[in-house]
Amino acid sequence: MFNALVVEKNDEGKTHAAVRQIDIDALPEGDVLVAVDYSTLNYKDGLCIGPGGGLVRNYPHVPGIDFAGTVEASQDPRYAPGDKVVLTGWRVGEVHWGGYAQKARVKADWLVPLPQSISTRDAMAVGTAGLTSMLAVMALQDHGLVPGAGPVLVTGAAGGVGSVAVALLAALGHEVAAVTGRPEQEDYLRSLGAAQIVARDSLTEVTRKPLEAETWAGCVDAVGGAMLGRVLKQMKYGSSVAAIGLAGGAAIEGALITPFILRGVNLLGIDSVMQPFENRKRAWARLAADLPMEKLHSMVQMATLGDLPGLGADILKGQVKGRVVVDVNA
Repeated sequence: MFNALVVEKNDEGKTHAAVRQIDIDALPEGDVLVAVDYSTLNYKDGLCIGPGGGLVRNYPHVPGIDFAGTVEASQDPRYAPGDKVVLTGWRVGEVHWGGYAQKARVKADWLVPLPQSISTRDAMAVGTAGLTSMLAVMALQDHGLVPGAGPVLVTGAAGGVGSVAVALLAALGHEVAAVTGRPEQEDYLRSLGAAQIVARDSLTEVTRKPLEAETWAGCVDAVGGAMLGRVLKQMKYGSSVAAIGLAGGAAIEGALITPFILRGVNLLGIDSVMQPFENRKRAWARLAADLPMEKLHSMVQMATLGDLPGLGADILKGQVKGRVVVDVNA
C-alpha cells in the first residue's frame, strides 16, 4: 500500500480530493513502474482537483501531469531498476493516473532518461512548465531569434512557464521584458533576470490601431486572448511569438492579417503534451546545459499531497507564484 491523492465523484456529481492509501494492483497498465519522488502543481492539475472535475473523465482518479523518480521495475529494455526518469505530457494526470502518488505505472515511450546533472527535485522545479518554456525558446531560436536583436517579451511572467522562460532567456543573453499585473512581483522577476517590467494593463487596453511601434524581437506568450492580439501588433519585422497558454481566452482580437502580412510575424504554437521523444530528450539536455539551476530555488515552494486541494484552488485564481514542487513522500 502507498499514499496517493485520489479524486472521487459522488452520486450527485460533486468531486472530492483526499490522500488515500491504495494498492499497487490498482495502478493502470504500463511497461514501467516508477517510485515517484516529486511531482508539481500546474493549472491543469487545479482543474483536475477542483470541484467541477475539469479534465478528468473516469473516477477514482490520481492527478499530477508530471513526475520524476526512479525506475522500480521495467518490461522495456530501455529502462532498468535504478534509472532516474522524468515524465511530462501524454495526458498523464488527466486520462491516465499521474504523479500525485508514491508509485506510478506508465508506458515506457512516455518517459525520458533524466540528465545526470539534474536531480529529481530540480527536474520537477523545471517540470512541464519548464519543458514548455524550453520548447518555446528553441522554437524562437529556430526562427532566427539571437541575443542583441532587441527585448524579448514574456507574458504571465510570474507563473510557472513565465518564470522559467524569464530565467532561461536571460541566461542565454537576451534582454527580457517581463509582464505582470502585480507590482510586488518586480523584485522576484528582476532576480530571475528580467531587465524591464511591463504592466499588464498596458497590454490589455483596447486600441483600434492595426499596427503599433515595432518593440519586441520575440515573445513567449503564456496568456493568449486579448493580450496576444495586442502583442502581435508590436512585434518587430520577421519576429516570432511562441504561444503556450490560453488562460486569457482562446479568442484573439485585432486585424491579425496586418502583422502577419505586413511584418512577417510568425505565430508558433507550442504544445508539450505529445512531443516526439527526440524533442523531449533534446529539450531536457538543453535545460541541463542552459538553465541556471540556482535560480530555480527562488521560484519554488514545496508542498505535500495534503496541501494540494487548497493549492489547486489557489492556482485557478492566479494566486500561485513560480513553481510548486510536490514531495509525494513527505
